[in-house]
Amino acid sequence: MLTFQEKLDIIETFDELTKKEVSLNRVNFHFEDSLYDKTVVVYHLHPNGNGFVYTGELPQYESNAKGLVNIRDYSEEEIRTIITASITYLSQEEEIEPAAQQTWKDSEGHTLLLVEEDDRWNIYADENLEDSFGGYDEAALYLREEGFKIR
Repeated sequence: MLTFQEKLDIIETFDELTKKEVSLNRVNFHFEDSLYDKTVVVYHLHPNGNGFVYTGELPQYESNAKGLVNIRDYSEEEIRTIITASITYLSQEEEIEPAAQQTWKDSEGHTLLLVEEDDRWNIYADENLEDSFGGYDEAALYLREEGFKIR
């Protein structure tokens, strides 16, 4: 098993991660450029060597209910591989076929409706047309930039 310091040294080579100390001498590493609410890649790395990496729903990893995999007994190569997979997972948009109508909400509870109509993607607040786009990707990007997520 690698020591806490060895794991820390490996993780700190990932420039895209930001180290944040938490309680009980544990350390988290965040991926601030995540496309999702989830930014923690390394969770509660502890001086005893225990720690977790977020893998979400990646099929090649058996994660717990929170999408975390314990890396206590991982080798250097395994740690590098799982962290790279986590960063990739958090930085790629999910490839889905958009529904003809989607509900988007922001953190303050505001709701917008994205609707495909006549080859356009229209955004509605209640019954009022807020904006219109030529493609789904463009409309979804606009909504994400405004702080909205699909609900």
